[in-house]
Amino acid sequence: MTHILHFIDSLSAWTGRAFSWCILVLTFATCYEVFVRYVLNSPTTWAFDMSVQMYGALFLMSGAYALSQDAHVRGDVIYRLMPKRTQASIDLTLYILFLSPGALALMYYGYGFAADSWFYKEVSWSSPTRIQIYFFKTLIPIAGTLVLLQGIAESVRCIQCIRTGQWPARLKDVQETETMLIHEREDLQHLKSEKHL
Repeated sequence: MTHILHFIDSLSAWTGRAFSWCILVLTFATCYEVFVRYVLNSPTTWAFDMSVQMYGALFLMSGAYALSQDAHVRGDVIYRLMPKRTQASIDLTLYILFLSPGALALMYYGYGFAADSWFYKEVSWSSPTRIQIYFFKTLIPIAGTLVLLQGIAESVRCIQCIRTGQWPARLKDVQETETMLIHEREDLQHLKSEKHL
């Protein structure tokens, strides 16, 4: 089971890292637009559309990555004080009640939006460039599928934690300093408790 969970984690991580390059493209395009607009007095017609598409792609495709790294926002002030089994029970309930229906809606309705967009060869209406956006609309059902897949993996982790009282291992990537300090403190407390036994 661990191999399957780690495969799903690695798929989410790979997708998140691949689409993180959108930040670099977005940054360069924005800097270029600012330069040509304010220094050369020659604004582009494509920069706004491109920045919206890059940001949208980044936002959609990083959801599963954030979930795989346990990086979504939650009320940690209270949550981290709870026993692990309680944490897992809360998470499992929320995955079933909110994450799964949301991901299924992204898949179902996103497929419809993408199919219509491809059929009409939809273009952006918000600028004179009229860039094609059906490629980007295809990301909606793909993102829903990845989030649902990662949600299933997280639900399995919750069930394992409810049974054993310990969170199963997950693949690690870049972490916030606060998260690293919390894990170090937990490891230190775990070592101290083992010494007392």
